[in-house]
Amino acid sequence: MSFAPERRGLRVVDNPPSPYLATTIDWLGEPPEHQLEVYEDRSKSILSKNDSPDISFTWSANPYRGCYHGCAYCYARPTHQYLDFQAGTDFERKLVIKRDAPKLLREAFDKPSWKGELVVFSGVTDCYQPLEATYGLTRACLEICRDYKNPVFIITKSTLIERDIDLLRELPDVHVRVSVPFMDPDVARAMEPYVPKPSRRIEVIARLAEAGISVGVNLAPLIPGLGDVDAPAILEAAHRAGARTYGLAMLRLPGPVEEVFETRLKMLLPLRAERVLHQIEACRGGARYDPRFGARMQGTGPRWAAIQTMVEQAARRLGYDEHTEAGDEETASPFRRPGKNGDQLTLF
Repeated sequence: MSFAPERRGLRVVDNPPSPYLATTIDWLGEPPEHQLEVYEDRSKSILSKNDSPDISFTWSANPYRGCYHGCAYCYARPTHQYLDFQAGTDFERKLVIKRDAPKLLREAFDKPSWKGELVVFSGVTDCYQPLEATYGLTRACLEICRDYKNPVFIITKSTLIERDIDLLRELPDVHVRVSVPFMDPDVARAMEPYVPKPSRRIEVIARLAEAGISVGVNLAPLIPGLGDVDAPAILEAAHRAGARTYGLAMLRLPGPVEEVFETRLKMLLPLRAERVLHQIEACRGGARYDPRFGARMQGTGPRWAAIQTMVEQAARRLGYDEHTEAGDEETASPFRRPGKNGDQLTLF
């Protein structure tokens, strides 16, 4: 991959080779500028069941595949290869919508087997990425959750969630986590070029808190040597804005994500690149990624232990709740299927 600094890494078509494609493209001369392409996904279900012990929740809903935000570190990039797309700019501009998502979610909630478990929006790509402003699939799904009183956990970097504050206030059980991996706006712009700047995301936390919505901050992904030094400042700013919970997860670089991340890092932050890569290796036992269950989202060794201690001490000093993730707290679900005449038939 080749990223010109003035293009912020995202203006031209460039993808790591895919193991699922028989051919690759080498451009003769300057690669063309990429264009947004939107495709429809005709999946028969919207809820994805998680069986990884690394993740605390069981069910997630992803109305979109691929993500316009273009974060260099996104662990979801390899999932685009299953669609015969690629994990570089294809992931950022060949985006897929699940137009039937609200209908499929309603059908899932109507099944007798559904017991009102927590649903996370989204486990893979941002449910409030810019496509949501046009298609409104996340809002429509949340309206279903409101009607069925189903618990919801939302993870986002987008200011678009402010559009839905009215709806979020109607949900009986909802928690929002706003991801802020960096405080330095220049670093954020290099690594996550189409995401609102960190200070604006702190404002999102404040507006959600002011509306009475339970909100926290995600220090994810935490990138040793790049974002770890910002962690106490992020926790302080988010707590001052109204965050009361926090999440922490180590950077993951599966498959082609490592190439995308390393290339962007060396092109846009060249003076810091080698140190960051060495710090990642120091937290991964000399490797850059560990795919084993139980190890993928956590670091190892003294360097990672120091980062964890720093984060935990800052959180404790500020008065955060105990570190919890989506699904950690088991509480009675308010889930009720609406009857034809209001809620009168929910007992049957």
